[in-house]
Amino acid sequence: MNEKIKDVLDRLSKSRFRSGFHLKDKDVLYIKDKGIDKIREHAYDFISKRIVDTSNVTDGKQTPMKGHPVFIAQHATGTCCRGCLEKWHHINKNKKMDKNDIDYVVNVIMFWIENEMKNK
Repeated sequence: MNEKIKDVLDRLSKSRFRSGFHLKDKDVLYIKDKGIDKIREHAYDFISKRIVDTSNVTDGKQTPMKGHPVFIAQHATGTCCRGCLEKWHHINKNKKMDKNDIDYVVNVIMFWIENEMKNK
């Protein structure tokens, strides 16, 4: 695992709010049904459509708290909005995310999901 991801996940584990998120049984079943590659596609899609742009006037409200395993992972990993990305991952909220930023965010999300799946 990338040292940057390891460091941020360690810091997130100390947050009472962030560490309270876990996949539910229905999320695990959904992942098993769709496959991990499809979940990664969903993560890329959600990040590209909801998080990349800096002009989102509802920053902090664009990621639902439930409804998809990626949404749960986004809240657990501080990748749910531009403000959290800046706080936890030091990605400037006023700069449009580039491909490297998107890849990094998806890797964080997927690492968290895969780790959760090991514990189920």
